[in-house]
Amino acid sequence: MALEHFRRVAGAADLPIIAFQYPLAGGQGYPLATLLKIIELVPQVTAIKDWCASPQLHERQIRTLQSLDPPVNVLTTHSSWLMSSLVMGANGLLSGSGSVIADLQARLFRAVRANDLATAKQINDRIWPTAEVFYSEPWVDMHNRMKEALVMMGKLPRAVVRPPLVKLPKAEIEQIRKALIAAGLLDRAGRSLRAA
Repeated sequence: MALEHFRRVAGAADLPIIAFQYPLAGGQGYPLATLLKIIELVPQVTAIKDWCASPQLHERQIRTLQSLDPPVNVLTTHSSWLMSSLVMGANGLLSGSGSVIADLQARLFRAVRANDLATAKQINDRIWPTAEVFYSEPWVDMHNRMKEALVMMGKLPRAVVRPPLVKLPKAEIEQIRKALIAAGLLDRAGRSLRAA
């Protein structure tokens, strides 16, 4: 079924394809042997967006897929442990929290690529509070949390929540504000730096 799916997508447009790799435990991820078969039969698959949720499998996929000829890039979406993932050698990232912290993510990526661990750790220390608040339980609210952050930062006029999700409680919104202050994305009073 997976092979047929990718064949059909590839046949519909002559564009590179990024396969989304979910955790195997949930039954939606592709075993590495299946990924390799997909890549062999559908050469338009040039990257995976890796959310396997296993550091061991993530590193195995990085080592295996990026050593193919031609290489298949592993783009991490392990946003709650981004620095670790990049240090393992992921060739890029596709992260939901990039809607809020794209600049920090790009700087982290460049620091890791430059093997500048001290700078990478400093940037990661700014990213960490946002990862802690965005990716806390329940995960289903991660994007609603990011919308609230974007409102606080002056990048969205309001945080619209699509049913059946509900508006975040005020206490959780305050936790987001504190995380943005800790990350240096809001001033110490919790105001947008864009207005300052």
